[in-house]
Amino acid sequence: MSDSSLRVVWVYPDLLSTYGDQGNVLVVERRARQRGLHVERVDVRSDQPVPTSGDIYLIGGGEDRPQRLAAERLRRDGGLSRAASNGAIIFSVCAGYQILGHEFINDLGAREPGLGLLDVTTVRGEGARCVGDVLADIDPHLGLPQLTGFENHQGVTHLGPTARPFARTVFGNGNGTGDGTEGAYNDTVFGTYMHGPVMARNPQIADLLLKLALDVNALPPTDDRWYEALRAERIAAASQPA
Repeated sequence: MSDSSLRVVWVYPDLLSTYGDQGNVLVVERRARQRGLHVERVDVRSDQPVPTSGDIYLIGGGEDRPQRLAAERLRRDGGLSRAASNGAIIFSVCAGYQILGHEFINDLGAREPGLGLLDVTTVRGEGARCVGDVLADIDPHLGLPQLTGFENHQGVTHLGPTARPFARTVFGNGNGTGDGTEGAYNDTVFGTYMHGPVMARNPQIADLLLKLALDVNALPPTDDRWYEALRAERIAAASQPA
């Protein structure tokens, strides 16, 4: 695969990068390089235009005001939406996940338009905040092992008819709707509430993004011992009774 190259775009690290979410781009970059791929990483701050020529776009979580600012700037810029139209792969976490939907509740208590790249809508939950470790079964169509991560959000995200649940919870709240769903996805756009960072806990998700971006069915094997040790630790912790 040494002749292949990949452009990975980290969107708005100055606004959306809580709970170690920047680790996601590090894991994607590393796992690509382990397969002999040439990787160009592009970190795009919120005062810069989002390039439309990326292969994989990663968006992290953030607090309420930075989330609103990010949504405003992404709508005005339009680059991420154009990249999605071009078939780019997009993976988002928490606040980034909400931004990719139709709308969410901003820090002013108003409905904030999202980008509409996922058929989801987020409202503010009235109960306790969703905080803690999560274990979930990823949609079997994606062929991935159990999802492990950490959630910390007040939002409740409802899926529309064209969005599929990314996973279904064994432990934890996920989308907060009470139906066991966690995250959402369509063909090329993914969203989850999982921090951790989620790619370090679930490197097979990074591999899925690579396969989609390269349009291949498989990747050369790589040494997963460190990742599997972390996964086993976190899955065991999530499985312990409170």
